[in-house]
Amino acid sequence: MSSSIINFNKFYINGAWVEPSCGTLQVFDSITEEVMATIPSGTAKDVDAAVAAAKAAFEPWSSTSIEERAKFIKRIGEALGARMDEIATTISRETGMVKWLSQLVQVGLPINSFNQAAAISETFEFEKMIGSSLVVREPVGVVACITPWNYPLHQIAAKIAYAMVAGCTIVLKPSEVAPVDAFILAEIIDEVGLPAGVFNLVSGIGPVVGEAMAAHPDVDMVSFTGSTRAGKRVLQVGAETVKKVTLELGGKSANVILDDLDEKGFTKAVRDGVGKAFLNSGQTCSALTRMLVPRARMAEAEAIAGAAASAMTVGDPFADGIHLGPLASAAQRDRVQGYIQKGIDEGATLVVGGLGAPDGLATGFYVKPTVFSNVTSDQTIAQEEIFGPVLSIMPYDSEDDAVRIANSVIYGLAGGVWSSDPERAKRVARRLRTGQVEINGGAFNANAPFGGYKQSGIGRENGIYGLEEFLEIKSLQL
Repeated sequence: MSSSIINFNKFYINGAWVEPSCGTLQVFDSITEEVMATIPSGTAKDVDAAVAAAKAAFEPWSSTSIEERAKFIKRIGEALGARMDEIATTISRETGMVKWLSQLVQVGLPINSFNQAAAISETFEFEKMIGSSLVVREPVGVVACITPWNYPLHQIAAKIAYAMVAGCTIVLKPSEVAPVDAFILAEIIDEVGLPAGVFNLVSGIGPVVGEAMAAHPDVDMVSFTGSTRAGKRVLQVGAETVKKVTLELGGKSANVILDDLDEKGFTKAVRDGVGKAFLNSGQTCSALTRMLVPRARMAEAEAIAGAAASAMTVGDPFADGIHLGPLASAAQRDRVQGYIQKGIDEGATLVVGGLGAPDGLATGFYVKPTVFSNVTSDQTIAQEEIFGPVLSIMPYDSEDDAVRIANSVIYGLAGGVWSSDPERAKRVARRLRTGQVEINGGAFNANAPFGGYKQSGIGRENGIYGLEEFLEIKSLQL
């Protein structure tokens, strides 16, 4: 792992690397807490240039055949694969995810997005007759993509792969916390020869660059992933020009473990639930952070979850045998510590973990894997998204009570249901007001629609549903 500082001093606009109009931002290594890179800090002027390039490129790109657009998208996916190790290393330093998992998730999922977007576009029904009308689907136009730091390249790819293959042009603002992978992607896009202006990159902070993108009259759509608070602001600003806005926001997902599991099944469910809560050190919007168990089995759940969390080795994500790395930033570490303190103050039972860094890890943004029990719905840690390795175990008294507790938050992004009867699990899953539900630990499907109910967002990403978000519908009356 190189300790040298990478300096990016230009934006990628209109097919060229161009000088920024302002200063720079520092990017910190989550393991060493040292500066690992610098990036340009954009302004509204830089956004204007990028949007102008995207607008000029839209007509020729949208007129390019679907087959040609798909070829470019495939090439980007192939080029990402060729640089997988480099990108995975970069994202592990940015976010703290363990290296082997970064390869599978942080780079594997983006490659899948480019491959799937290309494949789906080649069979997608862009036109069909309804009575005497020809209904056509056309690209929305210029799309502003604003992406987060926890799965930085995955969230970029889930947007731009489908948007570009649909015929849209892009202005991207990656998170300033984890932006290096976006600059590597821009290098790849330049190398594959994507037409100038189809993809544009402007880095910077949300209140400046993101705000300018959401407000810009020549931006036709904003695709945003991040906090619910910031998503509300994007929606407000975008409303001024009545542009389309899709949002993938926060979550506080419930994992409902039903009362019919035997000891073996219950143990499996609880252990799996701890892993799902702590994925990427808990820096996952769809993490199953509320574990709902029958009140009579609380002690059993505490023992199993406590042992599972205690067995997770925290440390350098590049070292062997490590399960959890650091959080992505000092601000995030401090935020999570604040939530742990609130859990203690509000009377939740601390099972394992707690305040402070794990032993021997004074440097790096590390947090102890933490499990609380006897958490009630009125407590802060049961309602607010923590975005760290903190699990809340909550008791329920009946199936209806479990559903009520699961639905008692403002979010609705993900969930889980465990039962010895798969049909019962499906019935309960249908009652959860949330965008996706795992049944008995069902695996994440990168080609299924992803998105939320309530304040978890608007719209869907991935697969055919992800492509449709970037298309307008027109009726030709014949």
